[in-house]
Amino acid sequence: MRINLSKKDLVNIIYMQIGFSKQITESLVEEFFSIIISNLCKKKSVKISKFGTFLIRSKNLRIGRNPKTKEEKEISKRDVVLFKPSKEFKDLLNNSGNNAA
Repeated sequence: MRINLSKKDLVNIIYMQIGFSKQITESLVEEFFSIIISNLCKKKSVKISKFGTFLIRSKNLRIGRNPKTKEEKEISKRDVVLFKPSKEFKDLLNNSGNNAA
C-alpha cells in the first residue's frame, strides 16, 4: 500500500510542531513551493542544502513507439524537472533502510 504525504498533511505537521496558526503555516508552505516553481520556470536550479537539487532538463523531439501496436509517434520537445538528492539525503535513506530491516 502506498501512502502519500499531501500538502494539507504537510501544513498540519508544521502547524503541530511550530505552533503558528494554520493560515500562516499554509501561507509558508504555499510560498515555499511557489519560490521553487518560479525559479524552475526561470530555468534556474534550486539547491536545498542537505536535501537535494531541483533542475530543469530539456528533452529533444524524438520518435516513440507504442509497445502494443508498434505504432510510431512523435514525442514533442519539452522541459522536465529532475531531482538529484544530496549525499546526506541518500546516506540517511540508505542507513534508515538498513536499520528497519
